[in-house]
Amino acid sequence: MDFATAPPWGPGRVSALRVLAESIARDTPGLLWKIWTEDEAAGRAGGLYAFGSRPEADSYRAMHTERAAARGATDIRAHVWDVNAELSAITRAPLPGESP
Repeated sequence: MDFATAPPWGPGRVSALRVLAESIARDTPGLLWKIWTEDEAAGRAGGLYAFGSRPEADSYRAMHTERAAARGATDIRAHVWDVNAELSAITRAPLPGESP
């Protein structure tokens, strides 16, 4: 998911969104991990997520799209893809149940 958003960026974003990040980590069913992303030059932020199942990912996508919009985000792009585990393992993806 990514979206157009206003500053802050970097450390300021950490301060502004720490409580949200802690809530996402604690309260999101099926979330394995999230990588937070930002592109200050483009005015976009978002994240890459791994979920235990497609229904959990779909549920989070719907809820978080609404939450991001309520926080002022625009041009929200959210996609759910299946993982090709075999190719991902070759390129060292941190997949559940796989050893590094």
